[in-house]
Amino acid sequence: MEIYLDANATTPVLEEARLAALSVMAQAFGNPSSIHGAGLRARALLDEVRATARRVLQAPTGRLLFTSGATEGIQTAVLSAMVHLREQRRAGRQVPGCVLYGATEHKAVPEALAHWNALLGLELRLLPIPVGTHGRHDLAWLRAHAAQAALVCTMAANNETGVISDLDGIAAVLKGRDALWLVDGVQALGKLPLHLIERRIDYAPFSGHKLYAPKGVGLLYVREGAPFTPLLAGGGQEGAQRSGTENMAGIAALGAVLTALEGGQTFAPPQVLARWRDQLAQALREAFAGVVFNAPFEVSLPTTLNLSVPGLAARTLLDLFDAAGLRASGGSACGSAKARPSDVLLAMGLPAWQTASAVRLSFGAADSPEVMAEACRRLKACGDALREACQTPEPAAVPLPAEGITRFVVDAACCYILADRAFRECVVVDPLPELTQQIAQWLRCRGCTVAAVLDTHGHGDHASSAEALRAAIADLLPPPEPLDALGWPLGAAELRFGAQRLTRLAVPGHTQDSTVYLLADAGGLRAALVGDTVMPGALGRSDFPVSAPLSYVASLQALEGAVGRHTLLLPGHDYDNRLATTLAIECAAQPLLEGALSGRLGAEAFAQAKAALERELAPTEFDTMACGARVDDCGMAERVEVRPADLHDWLQGAERLVLVDVREAYEQRLSPLARNWAGAAGAEVEAVPLSVLLSRLPDWQRLPADVRLVFCCRSGNRSAQAARALRRLGHRQAYSLAGGFALLPQADARVHRLNQTPPPAAGF
Repeated sequence: MEIYLDANATTPVLEEARLAALSVMAQAFGNPSSIHGAGLRARALLDEVRATARRVLQAPTGRLLFTSGATEGIQTAVLSAMVHLREQRRAGRQVPGCVLYGATEHKAVPEALAHWNALLGLELRLLPIPVGTHGRHDLAWLRAHAAQAALVCTMAANNETGVISDLDGIAAVLKGRDALWLVDGVQALGKLPLHLIERRIDYAPFSGHKLYAPKGVGLLYVREGAPFTPLLAGGGQEGAQRSGTENMAGIAALGAVLTALEGGQTFAPPQVLARWRDQLAQALREAFAGVVFNAPFEVSLPTTLNLSVPGLAARTLLDLFDAAGLRASGGSACGSAKARPSDVLLAMGLPAWQTASAVRLSFGAADSPEVMAEACRRLKACGDALREACQTPEPAAVPLPAEGITRFVVDAACCYILADRAFRECVVVDPLPELTQQIAQWLRCRGCTVAAVLDTHGHGDHASSAEALRAAIADLLPPPEPLDALGWPLGAAELRFGAQRLTRLAVPGHTQDSTVYLLADAGGLRAALVGDTVMPGALGRSDFPVSAPLSYVASLQALEGAVGRHTLLLPGHDYDNRLATTLAIECAAQPLLEGALSGRLGAEAFAQAKAALERELAPTEFDTMACGARVDDCGMAERVEVRPADLHDWLQGAERLVLVDVREAYEQRLSPLARNWAGAAGAEVEAVPLSVLLSRLPDWQRLPADVRLVFCCRSGNRSAQAARALRRLGHRQAYSLAGGFALLPQADARVHRLNQTPPPAAGF
């Protein structure tokens, strides 16, 4: 069962609002522009809702238009202001040359400013108003630039942090000036008094779905006498100020919410909301050591917490919360799908780790004490799950198992821990600077010793962190002995750890010191760690000063001689999340590689062709140096999704079906697949986190061709990676559950709604 803590993105629809909308659609469905009885009843409803809105907003004068939401309101306000500026210029009047907007504004504002500035050819300078670490506008900066401003745009309250703007301070700076003032009131509606008239705010857009109304309805306030240009012209609705037949169902629903707000019985008062926030904050402190709140509570909405946890990425926290049935976000819902730090937190000047790990919890004023109590319990359970899965500095009560191959990825760069499970001995290959403490913690929680810390080559895109890792785990390493530059013990022919052994093969090309490590056990060769010599869809670039391009062909041929064409190759970079590859797969995808191994291309011709591919290689999507020219998309366009409904049909058939949960261990502890979906009882169920999937790939490659493997995760992203990787490795019956657990039919899929009693504490 879900507990919804993403109210700043949207809210459920209030029961009274839903009933009002249904009533309009079923009974009062007239067009308010019609002059017959049905139309007049619709017009009366429209006027009644507008009157209620005026009372709630304390706006007896000025325009108050119904819109489709805040974006339309912002566009209308910006257009109105900029058309006015253009007319002033055409009349020969001096117009200030700047538009100022808060550096933490929702993207709808700066995007609208840039759009209309370009379209109207105004060539105004668009300047962001800086904010401090508290998130509030720098009033001294604003005071220094106010004389140059034709338009100033600020938020009443920030959607990501909840920070409340000092509107009185801004109003004081703008007093006596001609600058128009737009205030984004979306997060303020029902939470803050805006004093629109007293503060001489010119434009204020609002959105219904942020306060328990449906999506698709909103309001725009325009001060009496402020410039106005309709965004939509047509049939003349809204007094020819916003054409288009009114969304009567949405307006009726919004009216019901405003009536409830005016009545004061439905929504919790500020002091209660502040108490709920304090309860959530305390639960977070108990769950996560060192948690930091990214905005001061004393200047923030009581319904919003923006937090960061040292050592935990935002994606990890969101996966964890989702497994516990807590719905949260990484920031603005409009940008939370993008793998980048929050622009709002960057503008606040917060440290990089805080911006990269920030998560927002936001609840609604119509939630209940029971829901808040259950949310606190689940947050504490999240902390327990992390500790049990060894994701926190506290040692595990019982050492965790060490899987055969564990992979860590940072911006497509891969690090591996090779482990002998029985002997708890490991080798670390290609450690990354960002992972030093995480790997040390991983090793200690599993009670492992470390035979060696190795690099496959001298890295061009980052400094080796092998020495830092050795220092962090000095007590887990063997007695000091002489090592070469890549960490291999001098004079050793092989490295043994438990029943596993590593040998090495020099493969100069990508760099002069490039090395492949061959992993074997009593059963023979298991995998080859090839660094950047061969990657899925690419060969390591060889245009560095330390490269050996003329040696590349001989090295590739030596690699084929050592591993054959079908041994799993584990790359140093995996730009398309393919996990592993083989020489056979890459020969089919990369003509250069096939030419080198077939003897069709000699060393000189290969080097020339490769240099042409690598000329002016662009940086990666992570703004890091590309370590190879990708010539194959690795099957990225292939559809691997299967709908939950199809699983039911498959379970009725005779085919063997295996469901594999690829979420990480801490997620699985909170909501195992078998408990999450009752329908899984008809299939084999495995829990194999994506980070250790490499240990199972050989087994799945050997499955009969008719066995269907369906991978599952939170949203479908990780499971799609696993399915595409396995298909590329030869098992074509690999699938990803479309939409992840969010779309999985569950025994009880209810969402915690308003004043709904939570389930028993035993499960979620």
